[in-house]
Amino acid sequence: MIFFRKPEEEQAPTTGKGLDELRGQVKDAALPESVAAIVAKEMGRLDKTDPSVAEYSIGLNYIDWLSSLPWITATEDCLDFARVERILSDRHFGLDHVKERLLEYLAGRTLAASAPPHVLVVDDEEIARSNLEHVLKKEGYAVQTAANGVEALKLVGAWSFDLIVTDLKMDKMDGMTLLAEAGRLSPSTQIIIVTGYATVNSAVEAMRTGAAHYLTKPISLDDLRGTVRSLLGQKKKLAPARGPVLCFTGPPGTGKTSIGMAIAESMGRKFHRMSMAGMRDEAELRGHRRTYVGAMPGKIIQAIRRLGVNNPVLMLDEIDKVGQDFRGDPGAVFLEILDPEQNRSFIDLYVDVPFDLSQVMFIATANDLSRLDAPLQDRLEVVHFPGYTEPEKVQIALKHMVPRQCAEHGLTHPYPTFAPEAVRTIISDYTREAGVRNLDREIGSVCRKMARLAMKGSQELATVGQGSYPAHVDSALVTSLLGPRRHTHESARPVLRPGVVNGLVWSDSGGEIVLVEAAKMRGTGQLLLTGNLGAVLKESAQTALSYIRGNAESFGLDPDFFARQDLHIHIPAGAIPKDGPSAGVTILMSLLSLLTGRPARPGVALTGEMSLGGVLLPVAGIREKVLAALRGGVHTVALPMGNKPEAEALEADIRSQLKIVLATEAGELVDVVLEPKS
Repeated sequence: MIFFRKPEEEQAPTTGKGLDELRGQVKDAALPESVAAIVAKEMGRLDKTDPSVAEYSIGLNYIDWLSSLPWITATEDCLDFARVERILSDRHFGLDHVKERLLEYLAGRTLAASAPPHVLVVDDEEIARSNLEHVLKKEGYAVQTAANGVEALKLVGAWSFDLIVTDLKMDKMDGMTLLAEAGRLSPSTQIIIVTGYATVNSAVEAMRTGAAHYLTKPISLDDLRGTVRSLLGQKKKLAPARGPVLCFTGPPGTGKTSIGMAIAESMGRKFHRMSMAGMRDEAELRGHRRTYVGAMPGKIIQAIRRLGVNNPVLMLDEIDKVGQDFRGDPGAVFLEILDPEQNRSFIDLYVDVPFDLSQVMFIATANDLSRLDAPLQDRLEVVHFPGYTEPEKVQIALKHMVPRQCAEHGLTHPYPTFAPEAVRTIISDYTREAGVRNLDREIGSVCRKMARLAMKGSQELATVGQGSYPAHVDSALVTSLLGPRRHTHESARPVLRPGVVNGLVWSDSGGEIVLVEAAKMRGTGQLLLTGNLGAVLKESAQTALSYIRGNAESFGLDPDFFARQDLHIHIPAGAIPKDGPSAGVTILMSLLSLLTGRPARPGVALTGEMSLGGVLLPVAGIREKVLAALRGGVHTVALPMGNKPEAEALEADIRSQLKIVLATEAGELVDVVLEPKS
């Protein structure tokens, strides 16, 4: 049995738009000449194609995409500094270095946008110079003059001119020589040749040498104005503002995604966030070729079409979690998308026409930069998001989180007041993070439990909305609502025996204090390492022991102390993997404390790596480690001298609560960390 489709079903395109409707859409769209030519060619091909074949619907889809992309449509940036600062301050507390980076970008855009075009007039006749200067200044241009080509070249070397208007016949240096030399010094500057001795040969020679236009004397002022306006307008179109490519990196919950939204709002640009986590197919970014029904562009082109402008803020979230398999490496596509020199002509495989992405502000986010390839990191301007201090978390909670959570849970008649001590209790006892995501979650839990109390009271007393929930939240109420404390941050406990030293480490949740313990026993000279230590930490322990053995006499030790005993180094919390080059000096002090019998001073913590000769090497995460020391009650922190810039960059209130000791060699810290010999 043979079935026949109805003619009207055969002619129904899959796009839902007919060819005539697309003609109107193309006519209304502002398409560049190259794109308009491709669309016209594709329409001519469809006119000769049977609507029943699959290629017809593919062609309709393709024309629809080309005509609906914002090739030249852009939003104007808001260059009001006061408004931008107000929005960023209202949305986020702290993160001053991130806000400063955005304001630097806007400052450059403002200077570039507000500066009038600069024009240089060169003529050996003073009257001609004055007349041209007067006319061009009335048009709003910044004008400078020169009496000959030598003076003009000096100005070209010191200033950036958009346009030079020069006479052809001058003493010292004629206009043709000036044209060649100025083109060499400033290739982007356009030059208009003006002469009263116009000939065909001179005009041809001037245009071949690089002149943008050729005018004859006496000059028509209307022609001059039109020519200058046309040339400067073309130059402005050819050099649009290039968007920055930023990468926000830091622990989870530090506000990387939300600050991107605030940046878009403050600049008046449209915003789109796309998650890169788990992406494995290269075609999701670069698109599919138009070889089958259902092919479509990649996510970048789709987002730009949806937003309708070619300069939005695109956030590539979790870029460090992109995967790869047999379908390609999506991370390699970022090498083109995020390179300002390449993305001016980004080619999506579906669109198959270069699209300019240079005006897009790309903001990538990553928790771990080490998972990104080195070539990709080189294309990104990394902005580090450090963990928040406890005072910053308290301010963020009281100004932003508490009002929002209370409103979401109906606690508004009246608003309950959260004491700062209650927020500090949540931070220290119920969260363990560098950011504030879990803090927000726990505040929401407190509000839910208070709403439950209100409903329970309403059933008994019928007082919903009349203050049936607690009006004041303090530490005791937080503990009763959330239950027993869940986290205990390690404190710098006073050590009771030699061999135990407080060290500072960095983790994904911020800085922490760890205890490094050392013990000795009769044996055959073995070094035992426990606590789930990584390879780098094990090497640090070996280095510390070798340094002590090589300098045993200077420390008052028997050079053969290791021959008849074993040494055991342990870092508690063995279920947690530990590694990194920042515990070498801590292990050294733990061994020295054990072997010399000098216990560590209470309230002292240290961090740093060391070489085999005892030279202290700088480490990372200084701010997070210092904050952990403050939480743990430390009053003295020992750091390598190489970390002096990071220590000086700490906030004044942090430095005022701590004594920071900087050392070049490990031997300088012995008397700082260990008690005197009894």
